[in-house]
Amino acid sequence: MPSSLPAMRPAAGAAPNPNDPQVNRMNATQALHRLGQSLWLDNITRTLLTSGTLARYISDLSVTGLTSNPTIFEHAIGESSSYDASIRVLADAGLSDEDLFFELALEDLGEAADLFRPAFDASQGVDGWVSLEVSPLLADNTAHTIQAANRLCEKAAKANLFIKIPGTTQGLEAIEQVVFDGVPVNVTLLFSREQTMAAAEACLRGLERRLAAGLDLKVASVLSLFVSRWDVAVKLELASPFHNRLGIAIAMRTYKAHCALLASKRWQRLAAAGAQPQRLLWASTGIKDPAAPDTLYVQALAAPGTINTMPEKTLLAFADHGRVEGALPADGGYAEAVIEEFHREGVDDDALASRLQREGVDAFATSWHALLTRIREKRAATGSQR
Repeated sequence: MPSSLPAMRPAAGAAPNPNDPQVNRMNATQALHRLGQSLWLDNITRTLLTSGTLARYISDLSVTGLTSNPTIFEHAIGESSSYDASIRVLADAGLSDEDLFFELALEDLGEAADLFRPAFDASQGVDGWVSLEVSPLLADNTAHTIQAANRLCEKAAKANLFIKIPGTTQGLEAIEQVVFDGVPVNVTLLFSREQTMAAAEACLRGLERRLAAGLDLKVASVLSLFVSRWDVAVKLELASPFHNRLGIAIAMRTYKAHCALLASKRWQRLAAAGAQPQRLLWASTGIKDPAAPDTLYVQALAAPGTINTMPEKTLLAFADHGRVEGALPADGGYAEAVIEEFHREGVDDDALASRLQREGVDAFATSWHALLTRIREKRAATGSQR
């Protein structure tokens, strides 16, 4: 193993001073929030809402937003009886399985959006968001994605609800249009700097079209870069000193590019006209390797102006024993040196990013089918066949 592989630790930055008595009274999530990074929960269940747990995460752990996806809802609906009564009512109303699901999702996300509304208002719309994904079966259909995004946004009627759209080639065409239409967008399933910047460009084109049309530019967007799946993809191919490093390097490279975009004349022109800062969101930050520290991706990716959406287990682990040791370097740090080491080991990051995106779309489609199957089973169990 080459000894030149740099340790992927963030450079010292604007982290809270650990010797500050005020910092010592904060838990790690509060310290991360003070650094300027938003902590969002990558989970939603009806029990999380009705038990008051989400409200406690907001008050005690500085959680200021929430994301969802088809896999999360499949588990939430399939493994709980808390949705059964709503399923019975909606099924009796004659809704299709897909329409029934979106009603359930909007019930949960609407309640969550209300809990986060104070954060949304206090940040003037920068924070306090929840996210709902269009059907993953639409990932390759631009026109239907546009229609679905506008329909869901209108139906939700929540100022702080993002519509999630995969950053596929067809998805990017839809993203430009829905941003122009005024729909807040969370671009999901991004795996590389190139994919992320292409998504950023799509959002910018939508805003530039709004500017030319004399429309309000306050249409928020976030770009969700998936991190841990890189490390899962290469783990079996490379020796252990390379494990759990590539995802962080890709994130650092992407952060550098996005910082440069926000500093560009093109973005500054939009900002001067009223556009909100676009933000990077670190997704897939739960640990998949039991040998890795359970707070690895949270600690490594602390960065002002970004978001980390994390599974409940990761959130609680970081609150318990995580540390904010420094801010991610805006110049990319060791990222390129690390990625070059992987190149020498035969990893083609461009090809792998494309593969991971396609696998992500396929995985969400599989979860979508499983979700609709669960709903059909519950309909049958309640005797509602309409």
